[in-house]
Amino acid sequence: MITRRLVLAGAAALTFAGSASAEDWRAKYPEITFAAIPAENGSGVTERYAPFISYLSKELGVKVTLRVANDYAALIEGQRAGNIQIGYYGPASFARARLTGVKTDAFVIDVNSDGSKGYYSVFYVLAKSPYQKIEDLKGKNLGLVDPNSTSGNNMPRFKLNAMGIDPDAYFSKVVFTGSHENAVLALAQGTVDVAANWWNADDDSNLTRMLNKGMVKSADGTVMKKEDFRIIVKSDLIINSPYAYLSDLPEDMKAAIKKAFLDAAQKDPEAFKKLSDGKNKPWEPVATEDYNKTIELIKFVDNLRKKAS
Repeated sequence: MITRRLVLAGAAALTFAGSASAEDWRAKYPEITFAAIPAENGSGVTERYAPFISYLSKELGVKVTLRVANDYAALIEGQRAGNIQIGYYGPASFARARLTGVKTDAFVIDVNSDGSKGYYSVFYVLAKSPYQKIEDLKGKNLGLVDPNSTSGNNMPRFKLNAMGIDPDAYFSKVVFTGSHENAVLALAQGTVDVAANWWNADDDSNLTRMLNKGMVKSADGTVMKKEDFRIIVKSDLIINSPYAYLSDLPEDMKAAIKKAFLDAAQKDPEAFKKLSDGKNKPWEPVATEDYNKTIELIKFVDNLRKKAS
C-alpha cells in the first residue's frame, strides 16, 4: 500500500538526486572556458564580452573564463582537446569543427534586429576608387579574413567560383588579414584594393561598428565615413553564428548553459546588448543539423582548392 509517507520520501529522494546531480557537474567543472573567434581585435572582444561572462558565472555558479582565440583554428582545436567548454563560432568554423570530428553541438543562434537569422558576405572597395565590379579588379589585391571564416573566405570563394573566377589566379595577391577589422583597415589604408567582410544591414555591419568607434582611418590619418566605402558584391544569405558546447558535457550542465543564454536578454539586458551594440534580438535555440548546408559549402570550397592545387 502506498502511503503519504512513502510518496513524500520518494519526492524528497528525487529532489536530492537532482540537487546532487547539479552539484556533481559543478564539482567536476568548477571553472569553464568560454572562447570566441576573433571577429574583431582582441581588446575589442574582451571589452564586449566581459559583462556577459560575469553574468554567465553568476547564473551557472562556477567561474567562467573568457578566452579570445588567436584565430578560428584555435577555437576548433581548443574544443577538440576539451579545453574550451563553450565556443562562439562563425558558421564555417563550426562546420569545419564538425567536419573534422570535433564533438561539439550548437545550442543557440544569433538573431538580427528584424528577427532574421542570417547575414551576408560583401566585397568592399573604396568609394573614391574606379572599381565598380569584380571584373575591374583583375590583377589587384584581395583582402580576406581567415581560412575558416564564412563571410571572409568560404562564401567569397564560392561566390567568385560562380562568377568563373579563381581568386588565387585572378588577383595579384590574396591576403589573409586575420580578422574582419583588419580586412577593413587594410582596405582603408590601401594595402588591398578590395576586401571581404560581414554585413547584416545598411546600419549593422562590421564596418558600421568600426566607424561608430572611430577606428577607420585612411593612410593619411583622415577619419573615414560609411560613404567612403562601396559594396560591389553581396552573397546569398548565410545562416547566423552559433554558440556551441562540448557534446559530452553532463546533460544538466548543458541545460543550465542553454537556459542562461536564453534568459540573458531579460536577466541582464545591458550585458546582452553590449555583445551586438544593441542590434540583436534575444538568442533562440538552434540544432547542429541546421548547419548541414554550411558543411556542404565547406566541402565544396575544399574541393575547389584541391582542383586548383
